[in-house]
Amino acid sequence: MGKIRTPFFRIVVTDSRKARNGLSIEEIGRYVPGQEPSIMEVNSPRAQYWLGVGAQPTAAVEAIFKVTGDWQKFKGLPGTEGTLRFAAPKPAKSIAYEAAVKAAMAEPAEGATTMKKKAQEKLAAKANPAPVAVEEVAVVESPVVEETPAPTEAAAE
Repeated sequence: MGKIRTPFFRIVVTDSRKARNGLSIEEIGRYVPGQEPSIMEVNSPRAQYWLGVGAQPTAAVEAIFKVTGDWQKFKGLPGTEGTLRFAAPKPAKSIAYEAAVKAAMAEPAEGATTMKKKAQEKLAAKANPAPVAVEEVAVVESPVVEETPAPTEAAAE
């Protein structure tokens, strides 16, 4: 079962007189060793029932039962909680998306994208104008000749 190079095992109850790959009576769990920590799921009440009616687990299944605590429960030993480690729950994708949108809205509008080199230079030139060299120009005053207005008819009367 599983994909190539990704092992996946079912924990089944089967009759010892049947073929190894033959029909099983019941599937009571699964084991996926390829992840960290590996996944061990056992239907504990069904495992307890089958152990109680005389089923003999293989060495590998017995080791899994010891990790999950089912073997200690069956034998009446301390440590029935087992030593099974659980993976930390992954945050929902919607929460990560909402956080990314909130962060994007808080960013300033200017400089949000990378500009081309010439555009950056133009923006820098506008922001910090270079001092312009002012040349002194000599102002020559010319005599102003005032023209006298021509007498109007109103002034003549």
